[in-house]
Amino acid sequence: MPVIAMLVFPGVQALDVSGPLDVFAEANRFLPAAAHYQLHVIGSIPGMIACSNGMQLLPQQYYADVVMPFDLLLVAGGPDLPMQPPDAALSAWLCTTTARARRFGSICNGAFLLGHAGLLAGKMVTTHWNDSAVLAAMFPAARVDADRIFLRDGNLYTSAGVTAGIDLSLHLLFEDAGPEVSLQVAKRLVVFTQRYGGQSQFSPYLTPHLPAAAAAPSPVAQVQQHVLAHLGEDLTVDALARQAGMSARNFARVFARDAGVTPAEFIENARLDAARVMLEASREPLKTIAWRCGFRNRDHLRAVFVKRLGLTAMQYRSNFAGFNLR
Repeated sequence: MPVIAMLVFPGVQALDVSGPLDVFAEANRFLPAAAHYQLHVIGSIPGMIACSNGMQLLPQQYYADVVMPFDLLLVAGGPDLPMQPPDAALSAWLCTTTARARRFGSICNGAFLLGHAGLLAGKMVTTHWNDSAVLAAMFPAARVDADRIFLRDGNLYTSAGVTAGIDLSLHLLFEDAGPEVSLQVAKRLVVFTQRYGGQSQFSPYLTPHLPAAAAAPSPVAQVQQHVLAHLGEDLTVDALARQAGMSARNFARVFARDAGVTPAEFIENARLDAARVMLEASREPLKTIAWRCGFRNRDHLRAVFVKRLGLTAMQYRSNFAGFNLR
């Protein structure tokens, strides 16, 4: 029987633990008894562990007492994990234990614990989109792809934020038991067997990435606010330069320096975010949304969604609209 272990710690995200484990638990309904997964929760401290949402977990074992090999060892994530200092003893245990495991990996920002153990060096990995820059800076030997739901590099598997652990676990189940079992489990959990696109579809481009300069009453900040208020207009560099009282060439240079993106990229990001909000919250036709957000037409809107998010505007609405479209 394959043995799957999940390492947890104080402040762990409960869904990082329960989501993946439920995938394998549900799989046992469709597998012969000899192939059933054995699930172990391992604590980084002895005794009860409080999750970030207040839920209490009682792991079967304290990590220092574990000597058995695993088919799969997963490390869960938690909201405060990127700020936690490394634990030398836990890192040494991870090195030893992953060396004896057939596969290992992380859910969400559990990748930081693997990084502290030196297990990400030279590997292509992903994590929650909000932590990807910190992960890349903290572990420069890792190759961080911030826009993947999950990644495999050899016997290392990493996933994006929170519910992406379910996507990764369904993929691991697919590798183990084939597409039929994976599909049956996805149906039981009422989730996609494979989500369209990458993490960008879940993280608004504009809001988290407004530069600090945008908060000050600078010409660039004024232009950004003008763009947000006039998305449906013809926002050329010349027109925006006049708004800022600069030459077009100087404006483009200053904007890119202060905002970290070109004017054209900022405008496209802003229009994309506005379209996403309308797709999620309204029943407006695509051609109306395209016009109101400044896209040339419905085809242009579709092309930008496919380029930036990896799915069409209609697929985005189908996945994320907050109302029943049927």
